Amino acid sequence: MSTRRHLGIFAAAVLAAASLTACGGSGDDSGGSGKTLTYWASNQGASLEADKTILQPELDKFEKQTGIKVNLEVVPWSDLLNRLLAAATSGQGPDVVNIGNTWSASLQATGALVEFDDATLQAVGGKDRFVPAALAAAGAPGKPPAAVPIYSLAYALYYNKKAFADAGITAPPTTWEQLAEYGKKLSTGGKWGLAVEGANPSENAHHAFTFSQQYGGEWFDSSGKPTFDTPQNVAAVKRYVDFMATDKITNPSNAEYAQNQSVSDFANGKAAMLLWQAAGSNLKTQNMPADAYGIAPVPFLGAPPAGGKKVNSMVAGINMAVFKHTKNRDAALSFVKFMTSDEEQTILNKTYGSLPAVKTAGSDPAFSAPEQKVLQETLSTTAAPLPQVPDESTFETLVGTAIKELFADAASGKPVTEDSVKQKLTDAQQKMR
Repeated sequence: MSTRRHLGIFAAAVLAAASLTACGGSGDDSGGSGKTLTYWASNQGASLEADKTILQPELDKFEKQTGIKVNLEVVPWSDLLNRLLAAATSGQGPDVVNIGNTWSASLQATGALVEFDDATLQAVGGKDRFVPAALAAAGAPGKPPAAVPIYSLAYALYYNKKAFADAGITAPPTTWEQLAEYGKKLSTGGKWGLAVEGANPSENAHHAFTFSQQYGGEWFDSSGKPTFDTPQNVAAVKRYVDFMATDKITNPSNAEYAQNQSVSDFANGKAAMLLWQAAGSNLKTQNMPADAYGIAPVPFLGAPPAGGKKVNSMVAGINMAVFKHTKNRDAALSFVKFMTSDEEQTILNKTYGSLPAVKTAGSDPAFSAPEQKVLQETLSTTAAPLPQVPDESTFETLVGTAIKELFADAASGKPVTEDSVKQKLTDAQQKMR
């Protein structure tokens, strides 16, 4: 969920944080019975109150088991990053926090979070318990993770079974070439083949990352410098925008979608395919029966170029971190261990529709539905983390906005060419400096 709610350019957030007063705080020395922790949870449910209702029984359970009380505050996404940065800057604030996993390297760079080195990981159950792809999205490569994963997500392809049958399509596409071909058959009678969120920068950036991986590209080099306008990235972005611009399987109105309207179009039968993270609970609320749609892995290129990677999703999710300023480090780590235990991973991820971040909980029958099987397989085998660099949030904003502008061009009938894509990406890269 976090990955759809990015708050913009990291540097701007740091400046904003300087004007904020850190909240929360904790009291005593080492962890143990009678201690109190402050926990900032991210808004995973339908409302802040819904999260409190979901989480409080689990926190009460933890207190009963350990004697450690946890004071909960659910922080809205619109405030979370700035408040985290304020706490990192001031050295005052909560003990334990949830962070969007794509912020991990940005927050890690502040030096304010406890490093989960081997000994610290062992204190919360051991490195091997966690899904590798989820743990890889917890900090910069080559450094100990700055957090551990708690809720995991991945992308999948959702398709309307009746629309496919009516068009004589017997199986979901496994390549982008097939998706475009099927999409043309499905784009008829006022209905469209594929729905997208063309005006959502984060959503655009997620797809740009996946396509780039398949084309053998990277958005940053090994030193963390941006490489936005490489031939691989130009080809990746053009392939995505071409669903509207060239293949014409996406309604031009999708260029203005930024509030999950693509999910509604799919649920209402206006589009036959959708690329999304764990859409099932959303589709249910829009009265689309689970047996009306199928779920398949996101397609790959039919003939990948040299260097192309078998990646069809970014690793999405929420991580749990501990601030170094905590006076209750042992208690904080005990709480992290509790929240990432098999029992709590099953309870919480089942409720939120996300996936467990630990391997053993993923085998629970609660996660055996077709949708979650696809997401689990993707997360375990073909998902990769977004670039874990301090400028990641800037990348999402700038590249995602460039793609938004390209979709607007496509919607207005303006040609989207390699040159125009390259120019947008060059402009975005220059803004990084």
